[in-house]
Amino acid sequence: MKGAGQDLYKKAKQIIPGGTMLLSKRPEMFLPDHWPAYFSRAKGCTVWDLDGNPYTDVSIMSVGTNSLGYGNDEVDAAVIKGIGNGNMSTLNCPEEVYLAERLIELHPWADMVRLARTGGEANAIAIRIARAASGKDNVAICGYHGWHDWYLSANLNDNDNLSGHLLPGLEVAGVPDHLKNTVFPFEYNNYDELENLVKSQNIGVIKMEVIRNIDPSDNFLQKVRKLATDKNIVLIFDECTSGFRQTFGGVHKLYNVEPDVAMFGKALGNGYAITAVIGRRSVMEAAQKTFISSTFWTERIGPVAALKTLEVMEREKSWITITETGRLIAKQWRRLADAYDLPINITGLPALISFGFNGKNALAYKTFITQEMLKKGYLATPTFYVSLAHTDRMLNGYFNDLESVFNTLSSCERGVDIYSLLEGPVCHGGFKRLN
Repeated sequence: MKGAGQDLYKKAKQIIPGGTMLLSKRPEMFLPDHWPAYFSRAKGCTVWDLDGNPYTDVSIMSVGTNSLGYGNDEVDAAVIKGIGNGNMSTLNCPEEVYLAERLIELHPWADMVRLARTGGEANAIAIRIARAASGKDNVAICGYHGWHDWYLSANLNDNDNLSGHLLPGLEVAGVPDHLKNTVFPFEYNNYDELENLVKSQNIGVIKMEVIRNIDPSDNFLQKVRKLATDKNIVLIFDECTSGFRQTFGGVHKLYNVEPDVAMFGKALGNGYAITAVIGRRSVMEAAQKTFISSTFWTERIGPVAALKTLEVMEREKSWITITETGRLIAKQWRRLADAYDLPINITGLPALISFGFNGKNALAYKTFITQEMLKKGYLATPTFYVSLAHTDRMLNGYFNDLESVFNTLSSCERGVDIYSLLEGPVCHGGFKRLN
C-alpha cells in the first residue's frame, strides 16, 4: 500500500536530511516504502493518514508522549484558553512557577526546577548543572540520553560504546575529539563495572535510566545511590521516558531511591512540548554559576498543558490503568506466542511493553507484523506504548487480528521463507544512513 504519505516522504528526503526530524518516526523504522509517514489528524488512539484512512495506533503513540490518548479534550481546552491569553510576552508566564511547585510536591526530595521543551535539552541542562556542582567533567552513563555532544562523545572512545543503550551505529561526525574520555557507559545491574569506573575515571556525575527493559537486581539502585553519596558524585535519574508510567511521578518512587537530579518529559504534557529538570537545592543552584537560557522555554503552552495533564492523571489514576493494560497485553502476547510456538522475549515497563523475536529473521518477522496489521487498520509494531484510549474492546479486536499474523509466522518457523511474504524491504533495526 502506498499513498500521499509515501509521495510526500520521497520529497522530504530530498529537502530534509534524514527525511524526518526524529529518527524514531522514519518510515524505514516501521515499513519501508509502505508506511503512511504523515498524519492529518489524531484522536484517542486513532490516527488518520493524508488519504483519510484511519488506523488504530498500537505502537509507539508518538514515542510515548500521549498516555492520556491523542487530543485529550481537557488538556487541549486548557491550551486553547492559554493561547487566548497570549503565549509569549516580555513578562513570564505564572504557570511555570505553578508547575515547578507541583513537581516538587510530587517529589519532596527536590527543591528546585528548571523547565525546557525537549528531552535532549533536559539532558543537556542536567549534565551542565551536575558538572558545575561536582566540579568534575567525567560522567558515567547507563541508558539513552539524547543526541547532544556530551552523550555521543562516549562513542569517541569506542564506536560500539552506546550500542547497548537503545541505538547501535550512532556516528560521531561533528562531535569534538577533545570530548574523548569524558563519558563512560556502564551496563545496567553491573555494579562492579560502575564502581571500577568511579575508581579509575574521576567520575563526578552518574546519569542513568532508573529502568528500561529489565528490573534492578541485588539492590542495584540502592548501591548506586550509596556509591554516589560516599564519593560526592551527583546522581541523575533520566525519567524522560519512564516518568508518570507506573507511579504518579518518577518510577524511582517504586524503589525508594532518591536521586540528586531527575528529568521528566514525553508524557508530562500529553503531546505538548514540555520537559523538567528537578533537583536538590545544593545541586540545582549551580545553574547560577553557568549559563543556561532559551527564549522559548518561557512560552505558556508547555506549562499549561503539563498542569492540566497532571490534574487529569491524578483524577483518573492513569498510571494504574496503563500499567494494568500493559500487563494484559504482555499476557496475551505470551498466550499467542505459546499457541503458535513462536520464540519471543517480552521486556519493558508494562506501559512501555515490547516483545522481540529470537533468531536471524527477527527483523523480517517484525516487518511482516507491521505489514499485515497495517492492512487490517493498525499502526502496529512489537512495541506498544499504552494510553487510556486503549480500551478493552479495542484490544480484543487487536489480538484477534494479531492471531492470524502469528499463525502465518508459525509456518515460517516450519520452513516457509519469511522474505517471500514481504512486500518491500525489511525495516531498520537501528541507526542507518538514508540515501
